[in-house]
Amino acid sequence: MDINNKVKEIKQSFRQMMDGATAQSMRDKGLNYHLNWGATLPRLREMADEIKLSVDTEDALYDLAIALWKENVRECKILATMLMPPEKMLSEVADIWMEQTPTVEVAEQAAFNLYQRLPFAAEKAFLWISLPDDLPQLCGYHILSRLFMRQQDLNERGINEFIDQALTALSSSSFSVQKAAFAALQHFADLSLMHRRLAESALRSHGFQL
Repeated sequence: MDINNKVKEIKQSFRQMMDGATAQSMRDKGLNYHLNWGATLPRLREMADEIKLSVDTEDALYDLAIALWKENVRECKILATMLMPPEKMLSEVADIWMEQTPTVEVAEQAAFNLYQRLPFAAEKAFLWISLPDDLPQLCGYHILSRLFMRQQDLNERGINEFIDQALTALSSSSFSVQKAAFAALQHFADLSLMHRRLAESALRSHGFQL
């Protein structure tokens, strides 16, 4: 497969999905991209499924995802998160993608489509929630929420670190980070009665309620 030609073909197909009203709505909400065709997420998922059927190796999918991510186009970046094979993605590549993430939407899609499935998802989540920038924190809490929903627990040190970081995030200037941290605490509390008591106690001590 010629990666450059495939990327060109994919970009041309976005024109057929163009939704000006959706793109304008995103601009009105502050989601500014260099190029945004307004393609819906369900349509992008359909497209990702079609591409996966046509690409015969995970190495080719990896190369295609890397090439798409480099494009400063909303649809290309989201599609890249849907196509990247999680087991192929290196830790340092995940960090590069995180640094290059342009918007809350792409951060959320990357966490949902890809980062939660990485072999080192928990490790990356804890690194990112400890960073000062909003988008890594947002990704980190979304990853942890998904891991908790799959009944993945933490050791005692991890529990203490998560609760401390999440409580700090609840006072963040970013509403998106606050919301993601609170959702992660809710999913943590759902793990067991012990986890619920830990979360409720920690929140009460800081004036919050689960």
